Amino acid sequence: MTTPQPEVATVDIERALEAILMIADEPQSLVSLATALHAPVPAVRQSIERLVADYDGEASGEGRGGIRRGFELREVGGGWRIYVRAEYDSVVQDVVSTQNPSRLSQAALETLAVIAYKQPISRGQIAAIRAVNVDSVVRTLLGRGLITEAFSDPETGAINYETTDLTLTQLGINSIDDLPKISPLLDDGSAGFDEQH
Repeated sequence: MTTPQPEVATVDIERALEAILMIADEPQSLVSLATALHAPVPAVRQSIERLVADYDGEASGEGRGGIRRGFELREVGGGWRIYVRAEYDSVVQDVVSTQNPSRLSQAALETLAVIAYKQPISRGQIAAIRAVNVDSVVRTLLGRGLITEAFSDPETGAINYETTDLTLTQLGINSIDDLPKISPLLDDGSAGFDEQH
């Protein structure tokens, strides 16, 4: 039996809502927000109304009254979500289009994980772990700047890859050491690799 979580204090509901709405990909209903915050729906509704007024520059208090934000909180599709204000669409579109916004495929994510945990690593070693051809996926990761060529093996000429600082930024970590530890029960993929000296 799980212990019920305490309700979020009224003063913290707005900050907690902001945190949830900043990462939400889909509109969030009042009920789902209230459930996540262990808060009553009316309290969440009032907090949403205060946030809307604050972002629209209508709120006073905390020294922010009258400042219209570059984003807004909109009710769409039965829920609430943060959007860029229409007058800033072109600015945001320029930034997004230069940063190649398309998501990585499952194959690319798996390959990036292999490289992150086993780096430096060659294409052949990646292919052996994933049991598929990884040439096009490695090219994609290189093109996106998520991996880089670390060095070429002097004996085989195989290029070894490692992750870049952009990967760390995208993952929200400071170093590869911050990656979650792989369970000791899982095969680490090293079987079949000979140590080269």
